[in-house]
Amino acid sequence: MARLKFPSAYTILFFLTIVMAVLTWLVPAGQYQMATNEELGREVPIAGTYHTVESSPQGFSDVVLAPIDGFYNHSTYSANAIDVALFVLIIGGFLGVATQTGAIDAGIARITERLKGREQWMIPILMGIFAAGGTVYGMSEETIPFYALLIPVMIAAGYDAVTGVAIIMIGAGIGCLGSTINPFATVIASNAAGVSFTDGQLPRVLILVLGWLACVTYVMRYAARIKADPSQSLVADQRITNEKHFLGHEGNQSETVELTSRRKLILSLFGISFAVMMWGVSVGGWWMAEISALFLVSSIVIGLVGQLSEEELTTTFVNGARDLLGVALIIALARGIVVIMDQGNITHTILYGAEQMVSGLPGVAFINAVYWLEMALSFLVPSSSGLAVLSMPVLAPLADFVNVSRELVVTAYQSASGLPNLITPTSGVVMGGLAIGRVSYSRWLKFMCPLLAILVVIVTLVLSISAML
Repeated sequence: MARLKFPSAYTILFFLTIVMAVLTWLVPAGQYQMATNEELGREVPIAGTYHTVESSPQGFSDVVLAPIDGFYNHSTYSANAIDVALFVLIIGGFLGVATQTGAIDAGIARITERLKGREQWMIPILMGIFAAGGTVYGMSEETIPFYALLIPVMIAAGYDAVTGVAIIMIGAGIGCLGSTINPFATVIASNAAGVSFTDGQLPRVLILVLGWLACVTYVMRYAARIKADPSQSLVADQRITNEKHFLGHEGNQSETVELTSRRKLILSLFGISFAVMMWGVSVGGWWMAEISALFLVSSIVIGLVGQLSEEELTTTFVNGARDLLGVALIIALARGIVVIMDQGNITHTILYGAEQMVSGLPGVAFINAVYWLEMALSFLVPSSSGLAVLSMPVLAPLADFVNVSRELVVTAYQSASGLPNLITPTSGVVMGGLAIGRVSYSRWLKFMCPLLAILVVIVTLVLSISAML
């Protein structure tokens, strides 16, 4: 008898799209009155103004159009996730060109050789770097290119693909969960709540530090177990195929690739490209169009330095983009779920239900209820800035009636939105990262469940003590 297999990311997302469409037939349609917030430059809901509107149930044509609308709105031709999807394809081409020069393989071999016996220290260092990106500017989509770069290093060092995925996804995720000055979470939520983002930083720093320590310890323990006994890996059955996919050979068939001066220059250009991307996003006001153009130019420069012919350069770039085509499709599918909710006018109804549930609770109960409600909303609205603009104007004023500071509501929101975004199937970043790492969603959930419980305890304690103080 055939063994039941957990469905692919594509099936999960399309199933969730259908479920959300069914809900538009069952959940009453409603809207809050909206007003323009000058500081945010967006329309935000006004607390206490919820009203029912005409139902807009989503049918068969809406469901099949949802993945298309995930890329761009077919009615208005306005962009949705098409910019992120295009960025993923260009990154695939960029990585393909860099790999074709032999510089990536040579660099991995050199790193593995230099860190012999000390490989485990890569984990806290790299998770610290990704956490810094998360807490400072909400590093999320920008992590996508690092999966194809870091996972081969982890496998060559004797670990597995899950370790590589965890370092990036959990590292950046704990940074976002413990955001301090992240403009896409802390700043925008504070503005929407009517408080300064500099207020209430102590609990956020506590969550960041304690959460990072818990995450690093968790990942290092798993990695050490895999290093000692590869059969303990959650993807042990994929070991040989992963070595061939990520390293181009089986682990015991490694061929040393010489790190020539030309390849050193290519690796320098490779690193500079990422450094410029980080500067552009955090300081230069760049987003997907600009950083896509950056990696397109970098691909050409690296190809020329690597002495690839015109045909070799273009073919390699296209083949590299093809490797990440599935990730681009996953991102559109995930965005399509939100499209169905918005078109069905049930997003505000769900928010109104949340408002009714937390009204009138005592302080500690209130802040924990907000935390869990924001967590549930994060599964439906995976965009941190979108959730902040939607929920903060409604939930933050309720804190005034229970003697809880509004900045603590902001902390509850960002901690809550950061947690599901480590596992939510509606996040293109989560599903895309897992697709690149060849880690099934069911195995990722199995890996994450104990860590999620630990993080929930940490956040709950910090929020509860802060509310009492």
